Amino acid sequence: MVVVIICAQAYTLSRQRNELISLEAAFKALGDTTRLRIAHLLDGGEVCVCHVHGALGLSQPKVSRHLAYLRRAGLVTTRREGRWIYYRLSPAGMSPLVQRILDATAETLHEIAPCAIDRRRLVARCEPGPARARSGKR
Repeated sequence: MVVVIICAQAYTLSRQRNELISLEAAFKALGDTTRLRIAHLLDGGEVCVCHVHGALGLSQPKVSRHLAYLRRAGLVTTRREGRWIYYRLSPAGMSPLVQRILDATAETLHEIAPCAIDRRRLVARCEPGPARARSGKR
């Protein structure tokens, strides 16, 4: 009986340590202005990396580096379609605590003017316009 209690306590302690590690990774990932701006854009759904760098006005390599950081932290997932890579927030793989932090962060970012500007730029880039549709450009 004592062995079972000790094993259960060890399991609970291990799970709580994993939660702390997940929280630390999330806070580190969100501890950068560029990554916060990216997370805000991805809060609206799946976005192609080309649209992210265009909306933020940053170079594609810089945006890709930050997206890779978010992916390693478990906050985003990717999907490849031809030569395009699409990113989205990955709530399915997140702990409930990390999800609550992301939800609170997203709610706060909606109230910050530069993030609203980023969102408008993203929407403008993603809307199919006549010139973009004819040229086939993303």
